[in-house]
Amino acid sequence: MIEVKNLNKSFNTFKVLEDLNLHVKKGSVYGLIGPNGAGKTTLIKLLTGIYRQDSGTVMINGKSVFENENIRASMVYIPDELYFFSQYSIEEMAKFYASIYPNWNWERYERLKHVFSIDVKRRITRLSKGMQKQVAFWLGICIMPEVMILDEPVDGLDPVMRKKVWNLVLQDVYERQTTVLISSHNLRELEDVCNYVGILHDGKIVVETELDDIKSDIHKLQIAFSGEIPEAFLNNVQVLKRTQIGSILMLIVKGNKEKVLAEIKNANPVLLDILPLTLEEIFIYELGGMGYEIEEVLI
Repeated sequence: MIEVKNLNKSFNTFKVLEDLNLHVKKGSVYGLIGPNGAGKTTLIKLLTGIYRQDSGTVMINGKSVFENENIRASMVYIPDELYFFSQYSIEEMAKFYASIYPNWNWERYERLKHVFSIDVKRRITRLSKGMQKQVAFWLGICIMPEVMILDEPVDGLDPVMRKKVWNLVLQDVYERQTTVLISSHNLRELEDVCNYVGILHDGKIVVETELDDIKSDIHKLQIAFSGEIPEAFLNNVQVLKRTQIGSILMLIVKGNKEKVLAEIKNANPVLLDILPLTLEEIFIYELGGMGYEIEEVLI
């Protein structure tokens, strides 16, 4: 569905994206994560046709995105900073959307009035940020998109409305095979809705995989021995982080789960527990070896 190959983008002499490759399957929810300054916003603006790449390809459904009206007509982009015509009410904005999006669905628009419960006569720019986000989703969902690209999509929404919005988006994923790419720093929320994840660092996708696969490749272990810790047992284990509290050794390790456990069991620990890892922890430990590890700050 979305295919990016060997993508490069610079501003003057500053290279933002370099030989970037990205693949998003049709009907999937793809979480794009990365540290500040990694190039996420630039990538999104290339995916939506706002920017033109210096080199490489940005394709949706096998067609180039830049200056492609057909692609844009089937795409919703909801940025973190929203823009609406300053004098338009919700109703007026809906009529404008209906005039430019060929698949606009008035029946869906009417049904969603009961979900968002905002007076359609109200001027959008006078609404709160959270209410404007609701309007963006309300209108965006009604164009019957094939692709949704969302940048910090539920920032400003209360927990109940977040749940409603995600339910609407995921309903389209399941029923209409809508493809969704989400960029967000709220990794806990992404963990609930995404089935694929891509980690962007220094202008490149350094990890791209199914969420379940990345969780199965990094493990958090709690280990204890009856005496001194036999250091040699870690020789064949890729350790991402190691901490020790008393006699308890805490390890974050990467690799095949069965092989890692077999290596550790050979050292005869008296305690060996596998603890659950969150997407946030995986993000931290994946980037830890790339100069982005957490350091203690003294003031």
